[in-house]
Amino acid sequence: MNSATPLLVNDLHSQLNPTRVTRILAPSGSAEIAAAIDAASAASAQLSISGSRHAMGGQQFGTDTWLLDLRRHATIRHFDTERGLVTADAGIEWPALIAGCAALQLPTASPMWGIRQKQTGADRLTLGGALAANIHGRGLRLPPIVGDVEAFTLVGPDGLARSCSRSVHSDLFRLGIGGYGLFGVISEVTLRLTPRVPVERQVEILTLDELVRVPTERDTTDWLYGDFQYSIDERSPDFLQRGVFSAYRRCAEPLPSHDPTQRQLDDSDWEELLWLAHTDRAKVWDVYSSFYLSTQGQRYWSDTHQLSVYPDNYHVALDRRLGSPCPCSEMISELYVPRPALREFMGRAADLLRSGATPVIYGTIRLIERDSETLLAWAREPWACIIFNLHCEHTPTGLARAAGAFRALIDLALAFGGSYYLTYHRWATRTQVEAAHPRFREFLAEKQARDPAERFTSDWYRHHRDLFAAT
Repeated sequence: MNSATPLLVNDLHSQLNPTRVTRILAPSGSAEIAAAIDAASAASAQLSISGSRHAMGGQQFGTDTWLLDLRRHATIRHFDTERGLVTADAGIEWPALIAGCAALQLPTASPMWGIRQKQTGADRLTLGGALAANIHGRGLRLPPIVGDVEAFTLVGPDGLARSCSRSVHSDLFRLGIGGYGLFGVISEVTLRLTPRVPVERQVEILTLDELVRVPTERDTTDWLYGDFQYSIDERSPDFLQRGVFSAYRRCAEPLPSHDPTQRQLDDSDWEELLWLAHTDRAKVWDVYSSFYLSTQGQRYWSDTHQLSVYPDNYHVALDRRLGSPCPCSEMISELYVPRPALREFMGRAADLLRSGATPVIYGTIRLIERDSETLLAWAREPWACIIFNLHCEHTPTGLARAAGAFRALIDLALAFGGSYYLTYHRWATRTQVEAAHPRFREFLAEKQARDPAERFTSDWYRHHRDLFAAT
């Protein structure tokens, strides 16, 4: 679409970022991307860059900007079957990339290559968006996605395409990954793949202490992936303390071509779980844990097991069912603490959240290894990553309550020497941003030096620029 009429866009999950843009451009191919940048420069217009619109902090939208929607720019360009490298357009979404890699290989190929990691919880997210936020998945011994990137092409404010890697334009490599689209358009990505192997799901109920010992007590050359869904019942002594750990261990047995006993959750199952999470958080634990325990021993491929169900706009129907007097959604925050501090952090977080004023609807813990490559690195050490999905009413009172809860959680993580993820909201104070991301001022200075006209911008960037400019 190429529209000159002001349009309203919003993120898909929280629906808290309604943004008026001047135009929406949907380029396909590097030439059209460069042409869009040249046209914006000639018109003295600013550009914002969006993929599949899942980020909740306003990184992909800018008020009164021209919005570059990259989802039509979504072709696999090259596959190096010898080295396990795939080059794809940044607008490709994970299901298409996974399926495309499989289709480009013979079924008898050895090794058969697949992706190493993707974001979990949703599938229709773009590869370029993954780099822009430096995402992570559920790997038990993996750094963020920067570790999987061989190179990428960045089309800068001058409209020129530059190949960026660890050896060529390495400064842009360190800025573009985790740079939230502020240094140019990531147009193509060369991703390092990994041999695709069968894995077997192992399901256990673990304590937090048992969870953090997993990477040291289990051979992570075989135990490849895992995540931990914790109890969300604020009335239970297990609140935030115990969880379902679903791990995926390499196995020798091939997957059956068709197994009618293989169980999985579909859209309606997830919708029912979400209903229970809003109405009966004791029961939802029983239902969820019972289901996952029943899937013990199921086998998957190491790449496709990362795909998952995410019902779009589920809260619209849920609000009707709940009789909510206002629109609602879940807001996410991801907090990081040193692994030895996880149990104490979660105990104090439980004290903050036990009132149920901002109910925890869903919560996950994953483990991440250190990122030593990007300038705005959030994984500064091997963290425990705690995801909180809090129910949020779209009223001034509801938004203030959610913002207060997230600020309190950030303060708590900082008290343990931790941090938080920048992607999900703009509610952190300047003091919190600086404490959690000590190189943020340097990041802003790089942006201002490399793009003084602010050709690429977003409401997230404007917010933080102004926050740090304030005395």
